[in-house]
Amino acid sequence: MRDHTVLSVVVGSRAYGLATEASDVDRRGVFVAPTPLFWGFAKPPTHVDGPDAERFSWELERFLGLALEANPTALECLWSPLVEKVTERGEELLALRWAFLSRRAHRTFLRYADSQFRKLAGDLRTRGEPRWKHVMHMLRLMISGRHLLAHGEPLVGVPEHRERLLAVRRGEVPWAEIEAWRESLTRELDAAVERSALPAEPDRARVEDFLVSVRRRGAR
Repeated sequence: MRDHTVLSVVVGSRAYGLATEASDVDRRGVFVAPTPLFWGFAKPPTHVDGPDAERFSWELERFLGLALEANPTALECLWSPLVEKVTERGEELLALRWAFLSRRAHRTFLRYADSQFRKLAGDLRTRGEPRWKHVMHMLRLMISGRHLLAHGEPLVGVPEHRERLLAVRRGEVPWAEIEAWRESLTRELDAAVERSALPAEPDRARVEDFLVSVRRRGAR
């Protein structure tokens, strides 16, 4: 499906401004399967893994569905400052990115963060310490969600939080401080959604029109 990629971006620590010398280059992409592949019983894949763990791509329909649900990783792809490939269809997708944003992000981002926190707290109980890199990214995710609700777009790069977040990654921040920071961010997310100018729901009709248009053009 690489020949059908319409958008490929760098995400992860390099896009967040949190990279170190040891950081990998994490890439995510969107591809458009040719429409005739949907006409038989064997449908094209909803996603494909690359030759290494750092590369992953979604088929357009799957990606659009995730973005409509305010999936943080999908939204990051649309706002990543590190775009490596974009085709005409990819440009159309990027032009559509505001249609995915809604106050639904409050629920989605907090659900992701809460799920991650439970796993990390479990690691703390069973292993004596959590996976500090995951702790850092949980907090970064909450910072991004807060910015999205307050300012109307995701925050990908977090250079102003770099030193504190990297201290978390190195395990230099006490767990009690982590818990306090998380609780503070949760309160700020709750307050931000109450004041948010984002619509209650994304513009699903506009996104579906785009998908149908792409499928029709791919059938020619």
